[in-house]
Amino acid sequence: MTRTHQIISPLPGIFYRRPAPDVAEFVAEGSEVHCGEVIGLIEVMKQFSEVTADVDGILKSFHIENEDFIEPGQVIASIETPK
Repeated sequence: MTRTHQIISPLPGIFYRRPAPDVAEFVAEGSEVHCGEVIGLIEVMKQFSEVTADVDGILKSFHIENEDFIEPGQVIASIETPK
């Protein structure tokens, strides 16, 4: 049995799933992630903050598209963890 954990945005800004436009995503849906692993960036006034996984598991889905605006408290992604 598994449990779903949500990663919540701490900041408003633009969410990026890639470190640069011509580089692969930090992590793809369906991939294994580990606690502390970067899954994206939030840009606020040209300052970038890393968004990290806070549990180990499988990144099941992103709830926001690359380069979309995000609000504080909004769900960024869901990670499935073993129970």
